[in-house]
Amino acid sequence: MVEAVCAQIIPEDQDAGAAKAGVVHFMDTQLTRFYKPLQKTYRRGIAQIDQASIDFAGKPFADLASAQQVAVLHHIETHAELRPFFDLLVAHTMQGFYGDPRHGGNRDRVSWKMVGLPYPPLRGRLRYDFADPKKGELPWR
Repeated sequence: MVEAVCAQIIPEDQDAGAAKAGVVHFMDTQLTRFYKPLQKTYRRGIAQIDQASIDFAGKPFADLASAQQVAVLHHIETHAELRPFFDLLVAHTMQGFYGDPRHGGNRDRVSWKMVGLPYPPLRGRLRYDFADPKKGELPWR
């Protein structure tokens, strides 16, 4: 169900969406680490979204057609009791999609490729060549 919601938050078009970027893997990984205090929130929120989907469209969220899923998410956005978890899910989807792949999402750096961001080297792991080839010196000297 979470993957279906994430796929609607960042759908696939000419570029990869949340599903191909491994956003759910990012969330699963983080729920055992940094997001561990949010495990109960996720369990409760997932159940609430599925219940809202059943009440609104007659089926669990993952079983709905794409257009129905979008309608359910618009419905959820307008209900105060469901909105906080949905906002959290949107934030975590964005983090998993645009974040550093070493945290479990952004598989194959798909979002960085989409926006034209070169792979940023991690500080201390790659050496930079700051030498000015014309002068044969470093720019800060």
